[in-house]
Amino acid sequence: MSCHEGRVAARAAVRRLLPRLLLGLPAVALLTLFFVLPYVEMVAMSFRAPAFGQPFGSGHTLMHYGRALGDPIYTGALLRSLLTGALITALCLVISFPLALHLSRLQGRWHVVFYACIVSPLLIGVLVRNFGWMVLVAVDGPFNRWLLAAGLIERPFRVLFTQGLVVMALVHVFTPFMVLPIATALRNVRPELRDASASLGAGGWETFRRVTLPLSFPGVQAGVTLVFVLSVAAYVTPALLGGQGIAYMPAVVVRELIGSFAWPFGAALAVIMAASTLAVVTVFTLATHRLAERTRG
Repeated sequence: MSCHEGRVAARAAVRRLLPRLLLGLPAVALLTLFFVLPYVEMVAMSFRAPAFGQPFGSGHTLMHYGRALGDPIYTGALLRSLLTGALITALCLVISFPLALHLSRLQGRWHVVFYACIVSPLLIGVLVRNFGWMVLVAVDGPFNRWLLAAGLIERPFRVLFTQGLVVMALVHVFTPFMVLPIATALRNVRPELRDASASLGAGGWETFRRVTLPLSFPGVQAGVTLVFVLSVAAYVTPALLGGQGIAYMPAVVVRELIGSFAWPFGAALAVIMAASTLAVVTVFTLATHRLAERTRG
C-alpha cells in the first residue's frame, strides 16, 4: 500500500470514528466536570497548609495525613465505618438472595408487585425514613409497647442512638441495591441448566449449590461492591440514628469541613476514607476474579 493510500485509509477511519467520538463527548465532559475535577480538587486541598481565620493558607504540607493516621480517634472512626459497612453488606446479602431468587422466578403482575415492594424503601425521603425509625423505636414508641404487651420485656429499653439501629436502618434501605443485580443475574440462568442438573440425579440443594449459586455470582459481586461503598459513605442515617456517641468517618469529615472549617484536614480525611474503601473493593474484586471469570465463561 502506498503512502497516499495509507493517508486516505486513515482519513476514512477517522471519519468513521468521529460520530462515535462526538456522541461520547458529552458523557466524558459530564464525568470530568462532576467526578474527576472534584476528586482532583479534594486531593489538592488535602495538601494545603492550614491557616487561622480562613479555610487554608499558602504552601503545601503532609501534616494532615500524619495527624489523621496517627490519631486513634480518626483511625477508630475509619475502622468502625469499614467494619460496619462490611456487616451491613453481609446482612444485605443474606436477606437479599432469597428475595432475588423469588423475584427472578415471578412473572407478570406479581413480578411488578414484588419489585415495587423491594424498591419501596427508596421511594421515601431519607429524612422521613429516619424520623420514622426514631418514632418507631422511641422509649415510648410502638416497638417498646409491643414488646411490653407481649411480655417479652419488663421495662422499655433504649434502641435509639445505638449502632444496632444504624445497621438495621441501613440494611433496610440498601437491600434493594443487593436484590436487583442478583435477581438480574438469576434471570439470566437458563432453566435448561437446572433441568440438566436434576436429570443427572442432583437434588434441589445440590442444584442450587453447584448451578444456581455460582451462576449468580456476577450479580453478587456487583451488589456487594455497591452496598459496601454506599454503607461506608452513609452520613445522614448514622448522624440521625447513631447520635453523637458513635463516630463514623463521614460524620467526622463533615465536622472538620463545616464545623471546624478545616478544609485541608477534612479533605485529607475524605481522601483516606475513599482510598481505604477503594482498597477493600480492590482486594475483594481480585480475590473473586477467578470465580467471576469462570462463571462468565
